[in-house]
Amino acid sequence: MHPMLNIAVRAARRGGDLIVRHAARASDLRADAKGMNDYVTEVDRMAEEAIIDTLQTAYPTHGILAEESGRSGPEGDFLWIIDPLDGTTNFMHGFPQFAVSVALQVKGRIEQGVIYDPMRQELFTASRGAGARLNDRRIRVSKQRTLQGALLGTGFPFREQEHIDAYLQTLRAFMEVTAGIRRAGAAALDLAYVACGRLDGFWEFGLKPWDIAAGALLIEEAGGMVSSLLGEDDYLHQGHIMTGNTRIFREMQEMLKPYLQTVISSTRQEDIKTRKNSS
Repeated sequence: MHPMLNIAVRAARRGGDLIVRHAARASDLRADAKGMNDYVTEVDRMAEEAIIDTLQTAYPTHGILAEESGRSGPEGDFLWIIDPLDGTTNFMHGFPQFAVSVALQVKGRIEQGVIYDPMRQELFTASRGAGARLNDRRIRVSKQRTLQGALLGTGFPFREQEHIDAYLQTLRAFMEVTAGIRRAGAAALDLAYVACGRLDGFWEFGLKPWDIAAGALLIEEAGGMVSSLLGEDDYLHQGHIMTGNTRIFREMQEMLKPYLQTVISSTRQEDIKTRKNSS
């Protein structure tokens, strides 16, 4: 195992163990609203602190981008991208579908990724060029050849309500041709399930880098394809993601095209606004 991946695993397990210790009383924990339908608990914060402490102890010169505390640490080539508890709403309700996600970006490219499901003790790991694994067993994306008969994962665009109409159109289109759609509420874990073949594909609007980073690498290393909904490589920036095995990915890409004009327009406008603010 790559030494940096080994540290990422240690950090993810430390955060996950803390989450499990509090799971029995999750409904009693204080939860604060960060935005519409978006919550943070004291366990999110404690898990994040534990993960960051592990990473910074090993690599004090690396930067951090974490869901709750934001960007911290030195600027440089190495950036750890952390979601300490993906699926907070599930956790709060005792719904056992949540995970820890830790990824390392080096010079703008994700090189190491870990997704840890502490309730099932499932550890998904990937190093660029070395494949993807689930509990030390090599994993591959599914062999499903067409959308007909496929099982897809998705997530509702709860952070960006302006995309809800376009999303519902895509949902209906896929519902009409697939075997089923699953919305479990933890995007990082959904991406891990694509990597190991439990889901044939996945799409979602309005995610954040910490939702995507580790899972995207897992899928690529498991033989799958990942892009923005627009077919571009900057899905970490855009937050709109589509993924699957090669055949499913191509078919999803064609089906999505008619429904994405409003998403394309808003994404372009946001890019223009970002460039203006940074100039």
